[in-house]
Amino acid sequence: MPIGLLALALGGFGIGLTEFVIMGLLPEVAADFNVSEATAGWLISGYALAVVVGALLLTAAVTRFERKPVLALLLVLFIAGNLISAVAPDYPLMMIGRVVAALAHGAFFGVGAVVAADMVAPTKKAGAIAIMFTGLTAANVLGVPFGTMLGQAAGWRSTFWAITGVGVLALAGILMLVPRTGRGGAAKSAPGGLRSELGAFRSAQVWLSILVTILGYGGMFGAFTYIAFTLTEVTGFAASTVPWLLILFGVGLFIGNTVGGKAADRNVDRTLLVVLAVLVVVLAAFAQTAGNQPLTVASIVLMGGFGFATVPGLQLRVMKYANNAPTLASGANIGAFNVGNALGAWLGGVTITAGLGYTSPIWAGAGITLLGLGVMAFAAFNARRHGAGRTTAEVPATVGPPAAGAPAVQPAAAGR
Repeated sequence: MPIGLLALALGGFGIGLTEFVIMGLLPEVAADFNVSEATAGWLISGYALAVVVGALLLTAAVTRFERKPVLALLLVLFIAGNLISAVAPDYPLMMIGRVVAALAHGAFFGVGAVVAADMVAPTKKAGAIAIMFTGLTAANVLGVPFGTMLGQAAGWRSTFWAITGVGVLALAGILMLVPRTGRGGAAKSAPGGLRSELGAFRSAQVWLSILVTILGYGGMFGAFTYIAFTLTEVTGFAASTVPWLLILFGVGLFIGNTVGGKAADRNVDRTLLVVLAVLVVVLAAFAQTAGNQPLTVASIVLMGGFGFATVPGLQLRVMKYANNAPTLASGANIGAFNVGNALGAWLGGVTITAGLGYTSPIWAGAGITLLGLGVMAFAAFNARRHGAGRTTAEVPATVGPPAAGAPAVQPAAAGR
């Protein structure tokens, strides 16, 4: 395994902390700024929407530049955003900090997925992307629970100071460990320019893949956004128990990411169809049994596992059909993950505000995921009918014009 993948994973770890840790601290943040739960939830939705902007505009702006310096500059932006959040005296400035950090998120994972895929052999691309996204799962297994405990013990601001420190370490890792070009120092693929990158969006399968990402991942995220309220108000767990339950959720993420990456390297579409179908069932069961503590614990693990098992396949699928111009499509799909995040968080907030209770976001998530399954079934059918349903192994190793560091990812890949 190229050691540079570990540096990318560390960056993913820091970004994962920023995105997810606030969920465990949402009650404390809402109380500190004297806002409602739904208003506090906009710190999550606002972050997600800003990721979309960064994923599209920043990625488009850097398609001609060397990817390693780009990754480093994105981490500098990420560090600045978390510093703002750590010192924010009021809700508006806190939102600004979230937005600044989020702008780096989409472009980092979009460019990083391309770099990770270009560092390994063609048959290991989804696995390499999964390794980078292991940083996200580690953030949930370790960072989010302990970040939540730190925030509860020393104030939620202390968590954002800690995330800032992680960002500095990640920046050092990128500078020292990530090669400037592809595997072995040779430029396997180069940025092809904005016009070439935009050409990838002529593919209907790229758009279908992005829509599946929005719906499939958004359903799980919508259920997860208000999980702290569900666990305390419906299931009856003490607030101090929430971090430990989030560890179990993170364990599910880790297993799902690993298994989902291996499965996607064999058959992307079949993996996504099976995982999305099971996720719908898991979410519906969770909503029905949220009052039962043992069943809730099982549901949390399964929701994390099947929710994140979609990520490598969703990212790799869009890169596969983007063909030889995957960088912007990769960034766009990272944005799609966060459109899903915003959709799920918004819809969950709407159902809570409507007085439907703290299980209503889970039901809404199940419905969104079911729509995603339908789109995925249509996309898979279309791909088979037009002979476009090649597996990862059948995709050529090089996906970009000869030159600098674009991902040779035609197989299937990553998400956030």
